[in-house]
Amino acid sequence: MSLQRTVDPDQVGFDPARLARVDRHFARYVDAGQLAGWQLVVTRRGEVAHASTYGLRDVEASRPVDPDTLWRIYSMTKPITSVAAMMLWEEGRFQLTDEISRWLPEFADVRVYDKGSALKPYTVPAVEPIRVWHLLTHTAGLTYGFLQTSVVDGLYRAAGYDLYPPSGVDLGTACAGLARLPLLFQPGSAWGYSVATDVLGRLVEVVSGQSLDAFFAERIFGPLGMTGTRWWAEGDDVDRLAACYAPHPMTGQAVRYDQIGQYALQKPDLLSGGGGLLSTAGDYHRFTQFLLRGGELDGVRLLGPRTVRFMTRNHLPGGQDLGRLSTGGFAETTFEGIGFGLGFAVVQDPVPSRVPSSVGEYYWGGVASTAFWVDPVEEITGLLFTQLVPSSTYPLRAELRQLVYAALVD
Repeated sequence: MSLQRTVDPDQVGFDPARLARVDRHFARYVDAGQLAGWQLVVTRRGEVAHASTYGLRDVEASRPVDPDTLWRIYSMTKPITSVAAMMLWEEGRFQLTDEISRWLPEFADVRVYDKGSALKPYTVPAVEPIRVWHLLTHTAGLTYGFLQTSVVDGLYRAAGYDLYPPSGVDLGTACAGLARLPLLFQPGSAWGYSVATDVLGRLVEVVSGQSLDAFFAERIFGPLGMTGTRWWAEGDDVDRLAACYAPHPMTGQAVRYDQIGQYALQKPDLLSGGGGLLSTAGDYHRFTQFLLRGGELDGVRLLGPRTVRFMTRNHLPGGQDLGRLSTGGFAETTFEGIGFGLGFAVVQDPVPSRVPSSVGEYYWGGVASTAFWVDPVEEITGLLFTQLVPSSTYPLRAELRQLVYAALVD
């Protein structure tokens, strides 16, 4: 689904000259060889005020970024999985306080890392069961192997769970394997970015009786018209897919990173609700508009407006922010002034992060430097697509916000 500008920027409160700075700024990254190419979208009050592309989606093949480019969105899959779970919650299929072992019995007797090395870890029983809200808020005590910040991360990697799962492992088998590994902390006591949303995806499967891809297609993508979002690229889509890049360790130049990029070209064994989707700017624009409009788009309602508002409040224990509750693993931001809701980071106070935004704004991104945000106060959404791993390489997300809010003059 192509995405073009639908309104003159000044009609929705943007200074066109100031908004033009966005493209000039991000073009410098491409001209300097630090990014291959990018796509940007800024909307206000439901209208597309800015939509632009620059550079190449595949440098080696000389293919330009165009409005229909297909991107690996990685962790921007998480909000979609969270929406799926909350759709089932609205049907009364579970309570947020329910123990997940009711549907995933492998998580009934989890243990928590206490001390020791990866070769000889010492664990203790969990004093609190993992509950559904722990999965939605990343407070379950699960982690990611690729973070490489703890002994438990090392245990994940040793078991084959790095950025991608072991070959041939499906979602149900992965959850059984993850449940045998110790938790990083007692459930509900801290925040740790993790495979929690993958486990949530498995919960969606068991509760709904559908595979995650079938649920997404029937209940979310079809109703919202997200016709370009998929789990892998094949046929004509292969040429539309942007190549994946990483910074050269010496020069900083973007170099092709097929080591992980190739995974998007094959049907996955594991349907990752935490990071498995490919999408387009047009499709994710529809998803963000559905959120901005309180769970409805073009007459189709998937969530009630109060549910969306509930999801986008800070659910961290004691109202703390991620700067205090996070176990670490993110060089990109300190997360000061940022809470976490049911699937989204939520701005509590924009001042500590030194990035302009509104209280109540919510957002997330992916490891290949994609990002989105929804600002209900200013009625703005922003989308950034590129394919550079890791996302902490450059402050692209903060810079986009900085430039967009500087262009807002009404």
